[in-house]
Amino acid sequence: MTHHDPHRTRDGRARRPLAHGGHRLLALATVTALGSVLLSACGDDSSASSSASGGGTTTVTVGISGNIFDMSIRVADAKGYFRKAGLKVKYVTLTAATGASALQSGSVQFLNDSPTNFLSAVGKGLPELAIGENGGGNPLGLIVSTKFAKAHGLTAGTPASQVAKALKGSTGGASSANTKAEAEIFLDQYHAKPGKWVSLPSPAADKTSLKSNQIDWFVTSEPVPLEVQNSGDGVVVADPVKVPAWSAKEAGYGQFVVTTKDYAAKNPAVTKKFATAVQQATNYMRGHLDDASVQQVASQALAGVPAPVIKASLPQVDWPKSDEMDTAGWNKTLAFVDKLGALSGKARVSSDDWTNTYLPGGSA
Repeated sequence: MTHHDPHRTRDGRARRPLAHGGHRLLALATVTALGSVLLSACGDDSSASSSASGGGTTTVTVGISGNIFDMSIRVADAKGYFRKAGLKVKYVTLTAATGASALQSGSVQFLNDSPTNFLSAVGKGLPELAIGENGGGNPLGLIVSTKFAKAHGLTAGTPASQVAKALKGSTGGASSANTKAEAEIFLDQYHAKPGKWVSLPSPAADKTSLKSNQIDWFVTSEPVPLEVQNSGDGVVVADPVKVPAWSAKEAGYGQFVVTTKDYAAKNPAVTKKFATAVQQATNYMRGHLDDASVQQVASQALAGVPAPVIKASLPQVDWPKSDEMDTAGWNKTLAFVDKLGALSGKARVSSDDWTNTYLPGGSA
């Protein structure tokens, strides 16, 4: 959900019916043009479409967010799961504003997407299809400044109720509507409200404001909070363990592998190979987060993040044994998104918008 800001470049809006006639054609043309422009601007060497090359290898491009939720795809690449399936994967880093348009234009064939982004696209009538859930829950951290922690006697082990009590009347920072809403989900459980919110443009701005004591705390996805703690500028006092409302058990799905309905229908073999390789990776990660190979992949993907921070961040995601989705999981996810207020209306998804067909042994 953040994801995470890594999530935090990802916000959603409400479902609306498909447009018709000339309006629909204009909308699709606009989406296609925008996707082409944004990828040209990226300067990435990724191919804009799936293409077969020598040896029966098919090249596909996947849109990623540059956060911890991308690790299942990175591990699938590093462990050779894509290669063994006859796929070569290239990457384009996208944001909430650019992901859907890149997918619709065909500039990327697959997108690693958050629930709010996906539900926003579906709500706008875009023919997106979720083909696997490759990360559960919300790997969030609430970090208070070192000064605030000392003044209120807060440590990493302080009970959630005591943390919430200390935050009453404090100054919180928020770099997205989602992170603010996620913080409020926690605080509302204890009837605690901050005295003031400061809107900031990014998690990096959150960090700077915390260090200079312009704010007392902020919430965003890992690894940012643990990075701040590692540098000695703050203390992480809440996470999905302390705040079950952020966890996969209560909040549902955190990330999806998404493609378009048209691409999946025309390229079922490639779609199945991609989804299967990602599931192999999430299954492997579930029991091998401490493996040197996984840590190395994460370190390379999250360049500059200290190794101890990466090691502590990876378990914050619920890496599924199976990427299959079900109605119960979707209901949890929709309820969480509704709590965030990220969409202008109630979150909706139908059985036409997701499928397990492309997963090993999966069914629609």
